[in-house]
Amino acid sequence: MSLVVRPARASTTAVAAVSRPVFVGAPAGARPGFALVVAALDLAVLLVAFVTAHLVRFPVEVPDGSVTAGWVEFVVAPAIVVVWMTLLSSFGTRNARIAGVGNEEYRRLVTASLVAGAIVAIVAYAVQLDIARGYVAIAFPLGMALLAVERKAVRTVLARRRGRGERLQDVLLVGDAEDVRYVGRRIATTPVAGYRVTGVVTDCLSVGETVELGSARVAVLGGIDDVLDRASATGVSAVVVAGAVRGGHERLRRLGWQLEERGVELVVSSPLADIATGRVHERPVDGLPLMHVEIPDYRRRTGKRLLDVVGAGLGLLLLAPLFAVIALVIRLDDGGPVFFRQTRVGRGGRDFSILKFRTMCVDAEARVAALEAANEGAGPLFKMQHDPRVTRVGAFLRRSSLDELPQLWNVLVGSMSLVGPRPALPKEVAVYEDFADRRLLVTPGITGLWQVSGRSDLDWAEGVRLDLHYVENWSFLHDLVILARTIPSVLRSRGAY
Repeated sequence: MSLVVRPARASTTAVAAVSRPVFVGAPAGARPGFALVVAALDLAVLLVAFVTAHLVRFPVEVPDGSVTAGWVEFVVAPAIVVVWMTLLSSFGTRNARIAGVGNEEYRRLVTASLVAGAIVAIVAYAVQLDIARGYVAIAFPLGMALLAVERKAVRTVLARRRGRGERLQDVLLVGDAEDVRYVGRRIATTPVAGYRVTGVVTDCLSVGETVELGSARVAVLGGIDDVLDRASATGVSAVVVAGAVRGGHERLRRLGWQLEERGVELVVSSPLADIATGRVHERPVDGLPLMHVEIPDYRRRTGKRLLDVVGAGLGLLLLAPLFAVIALVIRLDDGGPVFFRQTRVGRGGRDFSILKFRTMCVDAEARVAALEAANEGAGPLFKMQHDPRVTRVGAFLRRSSLDELPQLWNVLVGSMSLVGPRPALPKEVAVYEDFADRRLLVTPGITGLWQVSGRSDLDWAEGVRLDLHYVENWSFLHDLVILARTIPSVLRSRGAY
């Protein structure tokens, strides 16, 4: 989370005292035509929605000299589109500062659309305008759906361009060395957010030293007292304050004013990491925005369990023929057992037996010690991209993630969930440190953030961070999103070995 302080409109006295340049801090993706392009796409999809509604509700007919049905809707549709477009603009849905990341854009989109529907309903009732309910029931839901799909497409294109280093907002990173490294790495690994660190300002390192931020190294340009000069010299559009700065709140407040005079945004990184915005509520106290963080709920959720039972039950029923084929192929491959059972640690530290299709030779566990030197896994995990113990059939099952399907039985009996942290081995739990055991507060899952973010390609620390993020910020909707993301992740076979 971060707090962005934008340059305010210049007052007469401020202009007299300081010569202000035109604001150059255009946010990532905020070229002059960005909002116009999005507006044109909005208009196109709304026209499609209303034309479709008209054709469905009032099929093309040529009655005997009578007035064609649907003429009222044909006349008022352009006015509705204008109202809807105006509200999309008024609610800031095309603001490039929220484009490409987070849920704020979609929240505003839904709010603007619902308000548009309410206005149409109120006006139609007030002037006794007889608009067919079927027409409205088609046009508005379809319009909202098409707008969401269109914005998703825009995000995809924008994310790809940002991933190539285009349409990024150059920023200066300010703070203590550790805070700078932490925030800088997160920025570097998330180009979709639209920031690019071009310099570091800190009192903890010497000028000219470089700081490793992800795959790049960024030079230290000066100390905290040099922020204004460095911002002007480098032409950045924003200064990101990572953590506390010398001088405290008053120094930060004055820094915001001084950057404002130069047309540079001030972005303040929150000290709260990996906490979903839904758990954070602002409580202003005499102009001081205090952030209240709700305690997460780790209780077993009825809705989640119902989804697990229904999903696992249907999965086992529908996939039974596939299970039979896989079992036959495994038996024909080397004659060994079909299933592989292994002890894992579940919710509350309780052991359970995880069920998988066997993908390795029957003496795989006994050969681990001999292969220890070739271990490519992170932390206590043992992983090899080209493990000689994997059978021919097993290699295919792993790439396609079909070996995980028997875990649906674990889900059905309650030892696992469809979505959750990665089920841990006892030897992993034995070396847990620094609150990593919080992963055991919830039921482990067949899939999770670790699954859709790289699986075996993730290092140990990143895998733990993703699991803890899931544990602390669970929501039913988040589970559905992860399930939806699992399908393309499995098809890409990223990190599956």
